[in-house]
Amino acid sequence: MPIPDNSSYARAAARVMQEQLPSPRPAEGPSLLVLRALSMGEVMTGVPAVRALTRAFPHHRLTVAGPPAYADFLTLAGVPHRVLDASGPETPQWPEARPPDLAVNLHGHGPESIAALHALRPRELWSYAHPDFPDLRGPRWPAGEHDVDLWCRMLGYYGVRADPTDLRLWAPPQPSRRPGAVLLHPGAAFPARRWPELRFAQVARWLRSRGHEVVVTGSRSELPLALRVARVAGLDERAVMAGRTSPNELAALVAESTMVICGDTGVAQLATAYATPSVVLFGAAHPEVWGPRIDPWLHICLRLPAPRQPRRSRTHHGLLRITDNDVIAAAEELFARLEAATAAQGPPRPRTAAEDTAGARSAGRP
Repeated sequence: MPIPDNSSYARAAARVMQEQLPSPRPAEGPSLLVLRALSMGEVMTGVPAVRALTRAFPHHRLTVAGPPAYADFLTLAGVPHRVLDASGPETPQWPEARPPDLAVNLHGHGPESIAALHALRPRELWSYAHPDFPDLRGPRWPAGEHDVDLWCRMLGYYGVRADPTDLRLWAPPQPSRRPGAVLLHPGAAFPARRWPELRFAQVARWLRSRGHEVVVTGSRSELPLALRVARVAGLDERAVMAGRTSPNELAALVAESTMVICGDTGVAQLATAYATPSVVLFGAAHPEVWGPRIDPWLHICLRLPAPRQPRRSRTHHGLLRITDNDVIAAAEELFARLEAATAAQGPPRPRTAAEDTAGARSAGRP
C-alpha cells in the first residue's frame, strides 16, 4: 500500500522548528531553574512550557532538574540548557553560590515539589497554589486538562504566553537505521501500562503479512520482552532495537517510521512531536489528558472503560479488554487515511506555529 514519506515530513517540520532557534544564553547572568523530574513522555509534554520560558527570559541561563538521560530530548526541542540530576520531587543540588533568580515548578501541584524548590530559597517561585504554602501566589490546579495545557495555563497566570501546540522537535542528528518500518514498543514504565506481549506479537505477524518491515524498541531492561515478541512473531532478531538505541537514535526511528504502535509511553509523545501516525493503547490514563495534543487525524487512541484498579503490578483491566483485532483495525484505519491523503494531495505540509495557534483558537482551545 503506498503511504506518505514520513521522513520528509519530519525533516520539513524540523526546518520550521529550527527557524525559531533561540539565541545562545550568556555564561553569566540571572538563572532560571525548572523542575521536571518525570518520565520521558512528560518531558515531551513539558516542551511548550519550557520553550515559552526561554522566550520570555532570553537573558536567563536555563537549568532543568530531571533525569540526565533525557538531556538529548531537550536538545531536540531546541532549548539551550544544562541538566541537574533529579529523580522525583526532590531538591536538586544547586551548583551556584547564589540561589536561582526564578524557580518554576513544572513537576506537579503537590507540596513535595513546591517544598523541593522552596528549599533553594529562589528570589521568585512559580507554581500551582497549594494550601500548605499560603504565601505562594499561583493558580488553582485545573484537574482533567491535557498535561500540555496544564503547564501552559500556569505560565499564563504569571504573564508568560505559551502555545500548547508548540510540540514539534528538531530532526535528529542522524537518519533512522530503519526508515519506513512500523515501530512496535511493547514496554512501559509500569506493568499496568503494558499490553500483553503475545498480542503485540500477533499485530507484528499481521504487519509482516501486509509486507511491512517491523522493528521492536524498548529500554535495555525491556530487551527480553522485545526478543520474546519478535520470536513469537517470527521476526529476525535484527528487528529488535530494544536496548540498542540512544535517545537520538530512538527519536530518528520514530521520526522516520511509517507508524508507531505502543502504549501510553514517551514513544507515543515522540510520535506526536514528529507527526508520525500512531495507535496508542490506554489503560487507566485518559487520552484527553495524555493523548496526542495535535494532528488528531494522524493518531488513534484506544481505551475501553474498566473498574478502578489500585495495583500497578499487573496489566490494567482496560488494556486487557483491547484485543489484537482492535489494534489491527485501528492500524488499517490509519493506513487508509494515509493512502487517501496521498491520493488527494500528497504528504501533508507541516503547519507553522502560527497556523497551529490559529487552529487551536478556532477550535476553542486555550
